[in-house]
Amino acid sequence: MNPRALFASLLRKTNPQHSTTNPSSRFLQTLTNPTSAMPTLTPTHGDPDDILCATDATLSDTSEAAALGMPSRVLTGATRVERAWAHWRALGAPRFLVAPMVDNSELPFRMLCRKYGAEAAYTPMLHSRIFSENDKYRSMEFTTCKEDRPLFVQFCANDPKILLEAARRVAPHCDYIDINLGCPQRIARRGYYGAFLMENQPLIKSLVETLALNLDVPVSCKIRIFPNLDDTISYAKMLEEAGCSLLAVHGRTRDQKDSTKFKADWTAIRAVKQALRIPVLANGNIRHMADVYSCLEETGCDGVLSAETLLENPALFAGYKTVEWREEGDEDGGLDQADLAVEYLRLCEKYPVPWRMVRSHVHKLLGDWFRIHPEVREELNKQSTLTFEWLYDMVRRLKELGVRVPLYDGRNAVVDKIAVNGAAS
Repeated sequence: MNPRALFASLLRKTNPQHSTTNPSSRFLQTLTNPTSAMPTLTPTHGDPDDILCATDATLSDTSEAAALGMPSRVLTGATRVERAWAHWRALGAPRFLVAPMVDNSELPFRMLCRKYGAEAAYTPMLHSRIFSENDKYRSMEFTTCKEDRPLFVQFCANDPKILLEAARRVAPHCDYIDINLGCPQRIARRGYYGAFLMENQPLIKSLVETLALNLDVPVSCKIRIFPNLDDTISYAKMLEEAGCSLLAVHGRTRDQKDSTKFKADWTAIRAVKQALRIPVLANGNIRHMADVYSCLEETGCDGVLSAETLLENPALFAGYKTVEWREEGDEDGGLDQADLAVEYLRLCEKYPVPWRMVRSHVHKLLGDWFRIHPEVREELNKQSTLTFEWLYDMVRRLKELGVRVPLYDGRNAVVDKIAVNGAAS
């Protein structure tokens, strides 16, 4: 039985009203017309962040459930935990995951990372209100394919009704609906979402409960830690009790936005893992596979997310590392970032995405090469309109200039580390 069918069958044991939908069928139709009727919303025009910022999110309890016509069932804690683990294991219990990245964890990049060892992936954060209202936004910002699984679709939100409407549009095409509770950027402050909801836990509880009680697909959350560990653990337990089936924990606080200045707190992540009964993922301090296995060992978590490092090295989970992290004994892996850039561009031709995403990935993938030949980067920056032909030619010209920055094969070092420390099985 596939993971979603298993999850739905467990759900129907307590609520026969729920039914499943074939994940591969009617993709665009589902995005346009979710299977369950939802309230008609009046479109709001203007800046996307202003739209979210204008939302009056002041829910103080879970009475919203009654207004939404939620099922009147109540799952025991044991049943919720059993269901969470059954779903996770049915997906293969993935340990290596592509983290959600705005404009960067889109379908072509996810597929590239999957080729090189990623076992699951998150979409970029999607604005739930805009996703619910705008056909063009939906078609441009969310694309997937049958090979793009397991998949987490992440939304930011501050209104349970709107979040549910958005989630229903993508539920047949993913394995988790994820709520972004960790974005620390100014745009999230303006829009009142992400980590800026941390002090409004009644609202967060309502967001989670609304999805958990109305969807067949499970709900996950991604959070940052509080400065106080007890507050973090209390927060995580609340999410689990509200119906969260999987929790990803970024081991930095909301104010620790710069990963180069603040190290993620694996001790705090470990404490959350020990306090919860559902699967927990760790996020932070991942530069290469040795870090991945160290993180799994030190936190006891069920999987590890990587974000920034993957942008420069999508082959991280296959054991490759950039020259910055090369150690004695690491050899040229026979792969370089230009090779990966070409693979990415080919995937973009197969799965079209906005050019801003393509441009961003090319800059990240070829950053080390551009530092050697900045004039090529300047040529790229001057292009107001990009074409695949121009980009392929740019990569060819870089190679003809004699530039090659290889990725190094660090798998032997990882094997040695595991043998010494017993880091992973």
